[in-house]
Amino acid sequence: MFSLFVPESVRAVKEGISRKTLINDVMAGVIVGIVALPLAIAFAIASGVKPEQGIYTAVVAGFIISCFGGSRVQIGGPTGAFIIVVFDIVARYGYDGLAIATIMAGFMLLVMGFSRLGAAIRFIPYPMTVGFTSGIALIIFTTQIPDFFGLTLAKTSGEFIGKLAIYAEGMGTLNLQALAIGGVTLAILIFWPKVTRKVPGSVVAILATTLIAALLGLDVATIGSRFGSVPTSLPSPSIPKIDLETLKELSSPAFTIAMLAAIESLLSAVVSDGMIGKRHNANMELVAQGLANIVAPIFGGIPATGAIARTATNVKSGGTTPVAGIVHAATLLLILLFFGKWAVLIPMATLSAILMMVAYHMSEWRFFLKLLKSPPADVAVMLVTFALTVFVDLTVAIEVGVVMAALLFMNRMANLTQIKRSTTHLENDPHALACRKVPQGVEVFEINGPFFFGAANRFKDTLRVIQKKPKVLILRCRHILMIDATALRALEELVEETQREKTLLILSGVHAQPLVSLEQSGLYYRIGEENIYTNIDDALNGARRHLNLKEVPRPVPFVPTVSREAEGL
Repeated sequence: MFSLFVPESVRAVKEGISRKTLINDVMAGVIVGIVALPLAIAFAIASGVKPEQGIYTAVVAGFIISCFGGSRVQIGGPTGAFIIVVFDIVARYGYDGLAIATIMAGFMLLVMGFSRLGAAIRFIPYPMTVGFTSGIALIIFTTQIPDFFGLTLAKTSGEFIGKLAIYAEGMGTLNLQALAIGGVTLAILIFWPKVTRKVPGSVVAILATTLIAALLGLDVATIGSRFGSVPTSLPSPSIPKIDLETLKELSSPAFTIAMLAAIESLLSAVVSDGMIGKRHNANMELVAQGLANIVAPIFGGIPATGAIARTATNVKSGGTTPVAGIVHAATLLLILLFFGKWAVLIPMATLSAILMMVAYHMSEWRFFLKLLKSPPADVAVMLVTFALTVFVDLTVAIEVGVVMAALLFMNRMANLTQIKRSTTHLENDPHALACRKVPQGVEVFEINGPFFFGAANRFKDTLRVIQKKPKVLILRCRHILMIDATALRALEELVEETQREKTLLILSGVHAQPLVSLEQSGLYYRIGEENIYTNIDDALNGARRHLNLKEVPRPVPFVPTVSREAEGL
C-alpha cells in the first residue's frame, strides 16, 4: 500500500538523474520561474490580496508540489481558477478567513488522496468543466476592465451585471495613458511569440511597459501606488486563529477550493502525461496538493494547484523531473529577495492586460461553441454551470453542476436498462427464448442492464402488464452485472407478491455481484436455492417440474462447420 504513495521525486532519484538531465531541468526551472513571476503577482492582485502573496504561494506551494507530487513535471502555484473564490472569501472574511478555508481544503485533498479518489475526480463531466472554466474566464476578463482603461470608480458591485453598469458609468474617467500601456502589453503578448518563444512574452511586456511608464513619467497606477512597497523576504510562519463557527461558515468555500485544486491539478497532470509519455500517480498528486494548501497559508500564501500553462512551459523548456519544479520555486525566491523592490514600478494596466490574455486562453470558447452541438442534457449542464458561475457563485455552480450531471447520468443508465417479456428472437443468439418452448402458465421476463434504483420503478411498471397471474414467473438476469439496495427492495416486493399469489419465482443466469447481494439481503434463501439456476434451460425445466410436466433435454449448441474449400481460402 505504501508504494502507492511514493512521490515521483523519490522515484526519479532512485532511477538516477544524469548530468545532462539535471542541466536541462535547472534551465527549464529558471525559465518557468521567470514566466511564473508576473502571473503570481497578477493572480494575487486579482484575488484581492497583496502582490507578494502570489509569490509566496508560488515559492512554498510550488516547492511542496514538486517534492511530494505524483507528476514528474507538474508546476504548482496560484492559478486563475481560484480568483473568484479567493476574492469572495477575502471580501467576506478577510485574509484570515481565506487562510482557514485553504487549510481546510488542504486536509480535504489529503483525505481524497489517501482514500484513493484520484481516479474518481476524472469522472467530473467535461461539459461541467467547460461551463465553470468559461464562466471564470469571463469574470476574470471583466474584472480587469477598470485597470486596463485606468478608470476611477466611485463604487463597486459584487454582481456581474452591476459591475458592467458601474464600468459604463465610469468610462468618463478613462485614462488614455493607462489604455496605451495596456494596449502595448496586449500587442507584445500577441506578437512576441512570433519573434521567439525562448523569452516569455509576459516578461518582455512587463520590462518594456515598466520602463516606458517610468522614463516618460506616465500618470498610471502601479503596484507601488496601489499597494505600497513589496517585501523582499518570506514572512515568518503564522497559524490563523481557528474557531468552530468559522469552520462551519467556510466549509462550503473550502470544498470549492479543494475540488478546483483536484480537478485542475489532475487535468494538468493528464495533459503533461501526453507530452512526456509517462503516467502520473493521481492519489499522490492529491496528497501533495493537500500538503501545499496546508503549508502555503502559514507563510501568507493563497490557494494553489497544478498550473497547466506553466507545466506545459516546463516540458517544452526541457524539464523531465521534479528538479525543474524545485528550481522554479528557488528562482522565484531569489527574484523576491534581490529584485522584489523593483516590482512596485509595474503598471497595473500591464498586469490587467496579462490577465485578460490568461482569461482568453482559459475560456476555451472554441470547445464551448462546439459543445452547443452536443446532446441537450450535456448542453444544459454546461450552460447552467456557466450561468451560475457568472451570475450567482462558483461554489453553487460546482455543487449544482455535479448534482445535475449525476442525475442525468442516472437517467441515461436507467433508460439503458430494459425490462421486457423475453420472447423476442435475437439473431445469432443461441440462448434466445424464441428458440425454446415455454410451457403454458409460465411468464419469462428479462432485465438488460444495471439493475439499480433508477430502473426499479420501471421494473415494477413492466411487471404490472401481466393480466393473468402466471403459475411460474422466471426472471432472466444474465445481463445484470450489478444490483443495488433499491433494486433489491423492488425484488423483495416481487417475492412477497408472488408468495401471496401462489406463483413460483425463478431466477436464471445470476452473476456474482447480484448473487452475493441476494445472499447478504436474505432474498437468496426466501426465493430458495433450488429456484436459482445458471441458465434458462434449467430454469424452464424447473418450471416444468413445478407444473408436473415432462422435462425437455437441453439443446445441443450449434457449432458451424467450415468446409474444406473455405479452409483453403
